Amino acid sequence: MEKFLPIAQIVLSILLISTILLQHRGTGLGGAFASESNIYRSKRGIEKFLFNITIILAILFCITAIVTVIIR
Repeated sequence: MEKFLPIAQIVLSILLISTILLQHRGTGLGGAFASESNIYRSKRGIEKFLFNITIILAILFCITAIVTVIIR
C-alpha cells in the first residue's frame, strides 16, 4: 500500500495535467480584460467529457493525497 499510493498520485497527476492541457479555452488574455464579447454556450461532446474527467481526476488526486498523509 505504501508503494501504490505514490505511483497512483504520479499517474493521476499526469492524467490531470493532460486533461487540463487538452481543454480548449480560446479566450487568451483578451478575456481577462473583458475586451471580447462573452458567448454563453453549453459544453457538448468531447469538451464535456474532458471537463467531467478533469473534475473526477482532481477529486481522486485529492483523496489519494489525504490517504497518503493519514497513512504516513
